[in-house]
Amino acid sequence: MKTTYNLPCNIAQSLNIIGDRWTLLIAHEILKGNVTFSDIKKALDGISSNILSDRLKYLEQCGLVTSELYSDHPPRYHYQLTDSGKDLEHVFHAILLWGRDHLQTCYKKLVHTECQHEVTIAYYCPHCETNVDQLSVVEVDEEKISS
Repeated sequence: MKTTYNLPCNIAQSLNIIGDRWTLLIAHEILKGNVTFSDIKKALDGISSNILSDRLKYLEQCGLVTSELYSDHPPRYHYQLTDSGKDLEHVFHAILLWGRDHLQTCYKKLVHTECQHEVTIAYYCPHCETNVDQLSVVEVDEEKISS
């Protein structure tokens, strides 16, 4: 994959890693427990083998996925998300909630396991120890970027 966006923006730079077609869906399948090439391919109807292979290699290069050989002949791998890859679960949840509110057909919902009621996203400030509604996006200091 090549860098698509050359912008000083977290969203743009994140999309350079996870913004290609199929990439997030592949990571989601691994998170769900589909950890072999064939399981991922079976779960993602329409993805070609070469695209899946390319995306898995790229996710590994970017540090979101690791692979472990489980069969020598032919070589076959299990894929696992790294901690960085597992953190995409929050992104998946946010997309799922956005879809609930904006898609014509809602396919899944995110619920509290104990009571089965739907949840929303809340932002928490550990400094104030409270949930917050007022948010601002601010630039990171140049000194911190170059450190």
